[in-house]
Amino acid sequence: MNDLDDFRTRKDEFYRRGDGSPLDRGQRKLFQGLAYFPENPDLVVIAALQDPDNPGEVTFDTSTGDRVTYRRAGTVDFTVDGEPARITLYQSDHDEQYFVPFRDSTSGHESYPAGRYLEVDPPHDGHVVVDFNYAYNPYCAYSSHWSCPLPPVENWLAVPIRAGEMDFAGRVEH
Repeated sequence: MNDLDDFRTRKDEFYRRGDGSPLDRGQRKLFQGLAYFPENPDLVVIAALQDPDNPGEVTFDTSTGDRVTYRRAGTVDFTVDGEPARITLYQSDHDEQYFVPFRDSTSGHESYPAGRYLEVDPPHDGHVVVDFNYAYNPYCAYSSHWSCPLPPVENWLAVPIRAGEMDFAGRVEH
């Protein structure tokens, strides 16, 4: 079992039995595990973190109508099947890791319509590792009781990110 398989197994177990799982009791009884895209090594991006085009703060709307503010930490350029893409990484005052909310061309078809999230460790030697195989659905995909930041337009990718979690079959409609 590789690290990604182990991560996915532990996550499924947490969703099934863990305190703090986003699933309610009824969902847990029927839960058979999350659906994932197959591991895709081409969507492990190791790139220089570039200064953001528009530095400063950005305010995200949330799934419940609230707003949250993050700072743009930088951008990463990459390609998917030969198509160029750029994603912005954000940082809060409360977390060392970067937050990457995004939508892509699978959103609403193969993956959660509102988008997915990813955490990225700070740069090492000026480079970051953006491993889309760890992309996940926000908790609001499982229950409307959660408030989740919605990906800003600058992170709406035209390319498909077929890595990470797929849409949740038992998801709630908002």
